[in-house]
Amino acid sequence: MTTTVRVPEERSARVPAEQRGPGRARDSVRLLVSCGTEVSHHAFVELPRRLRAGDLLIVNTSPTLAAAVDGWIGHARVVVHFSTRGDDGRWAVELRDPDGRGTTRARAGGPAGTEVRLAGDVRLVLEEPLTPYGSRLWWGRVSEPDVLGLLRRHGRPIRYSYTQRDQPLSVYQTVFALPSADGGGSAEMPSAARPFTARLVAELVSRGVQFAPITLHTGVASAEAHEPPYPERYEVPEASARLINAARAGEGRILAVGTTAVRAVESAVDAGGVVRARKGWTDLVVTPERGVRVVDGLLTGLHEPEASHLLMLEAIAGRAAIERSYGEALSGLYLWHEFGDVHLILPEEGPHTESCSSNCR
Repeated sequence: MTTTVRVPEERSARVPAEQRGPGRARDSVRLLVSCGTEVSHHAFVELPRRLRAGDLLIVNTSPTLAAAVDGWIGHARVVVHFSTRGDDGRWAVELRDPDGRGTTRARAGGPAGTEVRLAGDVRLVLEEPLTPYGSRLWWGRVSEPDVLGLLRRHGRPIRYSYTQRDQPLSVYQTVFALPSADGGGSAEMPSAARPFTARLVAELVSRGVQFAPITLHTGVASAEAHEPPYPERYEVPEASARLINAARAGEGRILAVGTTAVRAVESAVDAGGVVRARKGWTDLVVTPERGVRVVDGLLTGLHEPEASHLLMLEAIAGRAAIERSYGEALSGLYLWHEFGDVHLILPEEGPHTESCSSNCR
């Protein structure tokens, strides 16, 4: 994506939609619909009329964790963002500096051996960078074995500087979130699904739209550096794999709700193009060169021009289409980030698809 596009600060959604005025709900956001380079503007509650019977939405059921915890290195206060739990019990963590406004700013990672004091006399010791080419995230060992309990007792949702105030954890849960068997979850909300309400889901089902749940526990995003995503845990259940394969064999379009859903399902497709039940770690980065093999379209938030997520959007729709839609979003004063407006990318042409003008009108 070209970096000549600049998103003004006032285009960041500072509070959730339901807090912007009386009578508003989560689904009180705008919906940008693009089909090739054709773009149209809607309310999100119109989503059922943009889809059709037989379409299948892949949704992420990962719950959001209260992943930010206060700590101290000596007498200096830091904020620890717990990103991902490793197979050996360690956690990938990011240390941040408080900025005096209730949010945080970037901090140099490490060095190895750094000890962070957490609440309840818990100690976190940094051991090594998560990858040899970056120092933002580190593997750390926590003296308290029940880290998820520590987060429940002392954590709060990760918050970035463009937001106005702290919010309860419930604000960061989507309607699709389900408790994980191991208590795990996402460091940051799978936010593309945030505008969905139970009422809207019921209307979609009544119109013949299907849902295929997957799980991908998202790690801590790179708010400043826009790095590619790190390895993350995912699961595509057998029932969802069957639903996806059946929809692909029929007349339905496969539409992912969020880039996390794309990453999970594209990690579960075999060499023959069949989606298989799989779980584990994925290090897949979807780029235009790699392309997509399963999804036809995507419902997603609006991303910063430098964000690596835009490579995935280009893989699905092509660069010209994304540049056109983002130009429309800027001129149309859409709102960015997790509490902002959403973008529905529909397939331009192909088997069983209608014309773009029919989809976008």
